[in-house]
Amino acid sequence: MWRRAATAALALGAGVGAHAVATSEDPARTLKICRHLPPRLLRDSVAAATIAFDYQYSLWGLQPDSPAWHSAKHDAHLRSANRLQELCFRNGGIYIKLGQHIAQLEYVLPQEYVQTMRESMLKRCPVSSYEDVRGVFKKEIGELPETVFAEFDPVPIASASLAQVHAATTHDGKKVAVKVQHDHLIDTSVVDIATVDLVVNALHYVFPTFDYRWLVDEIRESAPKELDFLCEAQNSERCLVNFRKLSPHIANSIYTPKVYWNLSTSRILTMEYIDAKEVTDVKGIKDLGIRPVDVSNLVNKAFAEMIFKHGFVHCDPHAANMMIRPLPQDSKKWFVLGSKRPQLVLLDHGLYKELDHATRINYASLWKALIHADENGIKEYSIKLGAGEDLHALFAGVLTMRPWKSVIDPSFGHLVLDGNNTDRSEMQMYASLYFPQISELLRRLPRVILLMLKTNDCLRAVNHALVGGSTPESFEIIARVSSEAVFEAKRMEKRFFLYRFIIWLEELLNELHLFGMKLWLHYQQPRRILAG
Repeated sequence: MWRRAATAALALGAGVGAHAVATSEDPARTLKICRHLPPRLLRDSVAAATIAFDYQYSLWGLQPDSPAWHSAKHDAHLRSANRLQELCFRNGGIYIKLGQHIAQLEYVLPQEYVQTMRESMLKRCPVSSYEDVRGVFKKEIGELPETVFAEFDPVPIASASLAQVHAATTHDGKKVAVKVQHDHLIDTSVVDIATVDLVVNALHYVFPTFDYRWLVDEIRESAPKELDFLCEAQNSERCLVNFRKLSPHIANSIYTPKVYWNLSTSRILTMEYIDAKEVTDVKGIKDLGIRPVDVSNLVNKAFAEMIFKHGFVHCDPHAANMMIRPLPQDSKKWFVLGSKRPQLVLLDHGLYKELDHATRINYASLWKALIHADENGIKEYSIKLGAGEDLHALFAGVLTMRPWKSVIDPSFGHLVLDGNNTDRSEMQMYASLYFPQISELLRRLPRVILLMLKTNDCLRAVNHALVGGSTPESFEIIARVSSEAVFEAKRMEKRFFLYRFIIWLEELLNELHLFGMKLWLHYQQPRRILAG
């Protein structure tokens, strides 16, 4: 019976594949897709079935929430995370991107998955052969890289999930970085998204509380944009224009590499070569004469401005996508009193999200309420953003990584994370305890807010590397920028004198609170220096 069923399934698959090739506008590409599908589908099915069976077998007969149950669950998480990691590396492409998403969802997914992916996905990415690179150039530009450029290093200086970067020199002597898409991605991305969808839906069927279908929806929407390097180039330029127009006070401190449009296509992106340090290279940053705390503050300011004022947000700010160099004005000076000022160079502009006006202001209002420990405001704006009345406290905890009692504590430092083991253990315990509720919260929230959660997690990891956790200064920055966005929106709504007077009073009270925060910071600084 099983042999007949397998033969029938094979015949049906072959028939569907043959029909797809015969009716396709691009038979060669469709044939490639059909060729990639069976091995990927088999690997995915085996991995999904193994993971599902592991959980069912490991937890069978154990009393929920007992020590033995928690231990077995931890071991099953770890084994399953390693299987998923192996699957991502074997399939490559979109699967690597999926693994990177998981690596950046700290406390939203089980910690075993996050740590396993974080240790590998951001550093160990596939590398295409030089022959593959030459093939992409031939298809896209019609010439080989050694002809297009005066010099082209065949060994990549960096590799990521979707592309790799080569150093080159143009014929007029300019050093450039050339981002070349991995050759197979166009053929496999559609198949990858379909098979990932199958795995996630299968796991959700076996474990109803495991509902991460939103992650597949997000990859399905963002992948085509990330695979279009011309879209990335446009995002890069728009980001810089936004800072110049909407945030001129820090515009000089933010930079994106110049794009060489005449040497770029949807699969090849030629940019200005930037000599700078990775944002988490603390020793390298100090060697430049820059203080890590100044870098942390600049990163926080940049993303607070993007989120609360621009509404156009770089949603992949992990360490490899942010570089630091001295502000060019300081670099030209032969003597600088004190430390040099940093300039943040943003890379990889493929994944951006736009917040509409209502979402942007509601999100800014929520953060303003969180900073002020305003319980009613937290509830109101959490509900407006989709968390629901029953999960607003959990939403606040996921955003701040603090338990509810700390969120509503009126003291100035109530949201500060020291990044110590006690803080991390406490949040891991809460994440494990409320895993079903977190899954339900993620199902409810708009995907743009889910991307803000991911962005928060990326920034939290960067701050942890730079200064050991979230600093009081970071929350003062968030408080000021979110408040400015909220009050600006209120002033735009109505122009009645009484209404504007009320807004003025609110701003005055807000400034007094911010002044109190600043005094508290000055008081804390000597204590932190002594503690350090």
